[in-house]
Amino acid sequence: MKEAPARGLREIADVVISCRRCPRLVAHRERVAAEKRRAFRDWEYWGKPVPGFGDPRARLLIVGLAPAAHGANRTGRMFTGDRSGDWLYRALHKAGLANRPTSTHAGDGLALRGVYITASARCAPPDNKPLRVEIENCRQYLLDEMDLLSQVRAILALGKIAFEEALRALVEKGASMPRPRPKFFHGAEARLGPDHPPIIASFHPSQQNTQTGKLTEAMLDAAVETARRLAFGETARRGRGR
Repeated sequence: MKEAPARGLREIADVVISCRRCPRLVAHRERVAAEKRRAFRDWEYWGKPVPGFGDPRARLLIVGLAPAAHGANRTGRMFTGDRSGDWLYRALHKAGLANRPTSTHAGDGLALRGVYITASARCAPPDNKPLRVEIENCRQYLLDEMDLLSQVRAILALGKIAFEEALRALVEKGASMPRPRPKFFHGAEARLGPDHPPIIASFHPSQQNTQTGKLTEAMLDAAVETARRLAFGETARRGRGR
């Protein structure tokens, strides 16, 4: 039975990787992979949709925006090979949820403990801005992942779009939208009933946010710690992992 979620997630990953539903995104991700950035000219870019990554028995689900053009679109793994990943994995490592604080490529030995990472859109979008229809095209992948990740007890949403997608996904899974509708702000907690995991909101660890000070290391650490506490309970102490 323990293999069932892992096998199902691999099947979803296969479907994601072969997806070509959004012509604009297909063209962009493949053009970036062909042209490359000078610093990565020796890399063979992934250049395809990026599947979710992590522990099939996860209690914490992290939802981001989309692969970075020269990050996950290059490495083929969520939040891997870019500054956003540097921030996220450092925070997860400090919280005992990752075995190392950095992530440079898919074979670097990084392992997540009780955490699964996915995104609202699975292809790198121009200017990091997926269109609404492109996000909607990806939503079923998120729903399918959530169906298999049955042990999830909390969701950490990185950015407003991820927060809204997490809300929509829970509603599609049977939750009732609270009134007033939850609003996104850093540190917000949205609860859609006892049968559904709470959503913790954080600013996305994008360079735009981190370099301007909109998101600090302490702010991200606090959001991750809140999510860890809700997912694992107070007995799962910082630094001990699962």
